[in-house]
Amino acid sequence: MATKAHLARAERLQGATGALATAAMAAMDAKLPWFGTLSAQDRSWIGLVAQSGISAFVEWFRDPEAHSSMPTRIFGSAPREFTRVISLHQTVDLVRTTIETIENTIGTLLPPDDVPIVHEAMQRYAREVAFAAATVYAQAAEMRGAWDARLEALLVDSVIRGEADESVRSRASALGWAGAVGTTDSVTTGGAEVAVVVGRAPAADAPQSGHGSSNVADMVRHAAREAGADALCAVQGDRLVLVLGGTSKPVEIVQKLARWFGPGPIVVGPVVKDLMSAVTSARAAVAGLRAVAAWPGAPRPVQADELLPERSLSGDGHARRQLATDVYGPLTVGDGVLLDTVSAYLDSGGSIEATARAMFIHANTVRYRLKRVADLTGYNPQHPRDGFTLRVALTLGRLLNPEPGSTVL
Repeated sequence: MATKAHLARAERLQGATGALATAAMAAMDAKLPWFGTLSAQDRSWIGLVAQSGISAFVEWFRDPEAHSSMPTRIFGSAPREFTRVISLHQTVDLVRTTIETIENTIGTLLPPDDVPIVHEAMQRYAREVAFAAATVYAQAAEMRGAWDARLEALLVDSVIRGEADESVRSRASALGWAGAVGTTDSVTTGGAEVAVVVGRAPAADAPQSGHGSSNVADMVRHAAREAGADALCAVQGDRLVLVLGGTSKPVEIVQKLARWFGPGPIVVGPVVKDLMSAVTSARAAVAGLRAVAAWPGAPRPVQADELLPERSLSGDGHARRQLATDVYGPLTVGDGVLLDTVSAYLDSGGSIEATARAMFIHANTVRYRLKRVADLTGYNPQHPRDGFTLRVALTLGRLLNPEPGSTVL
């Protein structure tokens, strides 16, 4: 129980709170350059917090045991937005300035016998206030983190669903996406290029999972940015979706991130010009993940365009049109001799000599034409995997465009 002398000391300290608060505000204005740049409303909130802190100190000084939680409540008078106005470092400066002002002022406001006792109590109280400030900012950071995670998940979902609009850019910018603004510099340097990556999410009990979807997204995003790319990440059920930006070589980035995905294939969509066009990459990546089971030997990661035959067979209309237009179409130009040659080569089981005999031409002519096919389409008929792609492309091209030389639909 407090003695009469201590209660009297507390009353004298109570009478000095107004002068202490005024002196603290004057010291902030004089010692902290950034304080004067705040708006009048923000300065008034800071003054209210300072006044609340000094009054709380008096109550705590009167009976520390009865008011042990008082230091943690002094920030309750400030709005939640207060943590966005000033940083934790600036809050520490405010607390330090207030304490120094009290220590320098109480000698003129209190009797000499009260000063050392109040000074010692202030040191203990300041430590509790420092912990309270750290708690306030930690809670604010946690709330912002949870909000950012929800915003990021909505943004990735918009990309996957093809609902990207101008709001996507502003939301991505709020999350720190460097290429969201689409400035000239970002375009010329490749900063706006985007690719969507889809794979399996890690199991909840996997060592790298972080025991939560938000933790997985945080770790993948951090690893991607260390590799030199922007990243947006979300876990959608058993699927991990990653939107990479600022790189024209997403496969190289994903190779560094593969350990954060769950077991199974990882499909990288084609690179598109910006976030607004990311639905094209997302559509290809999702279709690729659905079809990749048909190619057991697919690399990890695998590009969605490497899965065009499997995607077309699984019902992906975009892959069918791409094969018919970009692979079959160039072979129909002119007299169609390249189309006839590659068709005969595939029908002969990949034998150049058999193809030459079937077409009554020299074997070197067959080799030359096959090289032209590879140059035009990007697929070498003499490679088994490319030959399979060409076979599917020829089949689809003939179905969609029965007349060689006419425009592919």
